[in-house]
Amino acid sequence: MEAVTQGLHAPIDTRNQAFAILAKRRNLCSLIRMPIKPKYVTGLVQMSCSPSPDENLQKAVAFVEDAAQRGAEVVCLPELFRSQYFCQREDAGLFDLAETVPGPTTESLGKVAKARGVVIVAPLFERRAPGVYHNSAAVIDASGKVVGLYRKMHIPDDPAYYEKFYFTPGDLGFRAFDTQVGRIATLICWDQWYPEGARLAALQGPSILFYPTAIGWHPAEKEQFGAAQRDAWRTIQRGHAIANGVYVAAINRVGLEKTSPASAGLEFWGSTFICDPFGIVLAEASTDREEILLAEIDLARLEDVRRNWPFLRDRRIDAYAEITNRFLDEDPWRKN
Repeated sequence: MEAVTQGLHAPIDTRNQAFAILAKRRNLCSLIRMPIKPKYVTGLVQMSCSPSPDENLQKAVAFVEDAAQRGAEVVCLPELFRSQYFCQREDAGLFDLAETVPGPTTESLGKVAKARGVVIVAPLFERRAPGVYHNSAAVIDASGKVVGLYRKMHIPDDPAYYEKFYFTPGDLGFRAFDTQVGRIATLICWDQWYPEGARLAALQGPSILFYPTAIGWHPAEKEQFGAAQRDAWRTIQRGHAIANGVYVAAINRVGLEKTSPASAGLEFWGSTFICDPFGIVLAEASTDREEILLAEIDLARLEDVRRNWPFLRDRRIDAYAEITNRFLDEDPWRKN
């Protein structure tokens, strides 16, 4: 540790060299934090998905390239974008859609990331081992390399959202990743309803939380419940932005998808949006069209909001131990 201490008092160039040598020697790459950009542009891809994985991947590549040409420095794609949302039914044959990490998706998008100099959040159906599959998101840096992986922690099981059949719950925790634009974090879809996940990710210092998503209406319910469902989805994520003082981006697909002829399918409601740390919506997409949203992430804005609403400062971390309980009741079975 003496070398590290001396390095802290050295000129910046010398200090960085000292840290790099030490990290290489001890394999402690986490000691070196990527430089933080004060501002950067994020691009959110709202797209429809066909039954063809290759066609969807080609479309995603084109969208990423378009977003990069328009100034995006980090681009996020929708949840499970390489296929239609297959969790509408339980079919063991659909495990064939899964792939490894690294694998075809990360290889293709890694080439785009390197060529265009962009960071990409790439959600995919991960094949970890025979019988062990995850709903995951790979974070690909502008070098083209995968710098991190998030595995969806909260797995739903609702009509036409039979995810527990396909996905093993994530075991990597809520994570943030250092990239060319600075530290970012991603969760996935059903995670967006849980303040605990947003908080634990935000406490690691990202400027933005991405939520790649596949959410929509049951056609028979849309008229009666559709507006309220969409509003709740939008509101909870704006709440995460406000409570944690971070930018939040929700990225959804569009279109009616039927995975079997007899099914009514799901109508994905689009509405991709991004809000700032005060919950102000900076950009929002339609409910029914493919679009790319661009928005600027400004760390000065984040700093200003947190100075005036210092929720992280005022947290009573000494009083939250019970949050790890399933429910705070007097369970009679514990007394036996």
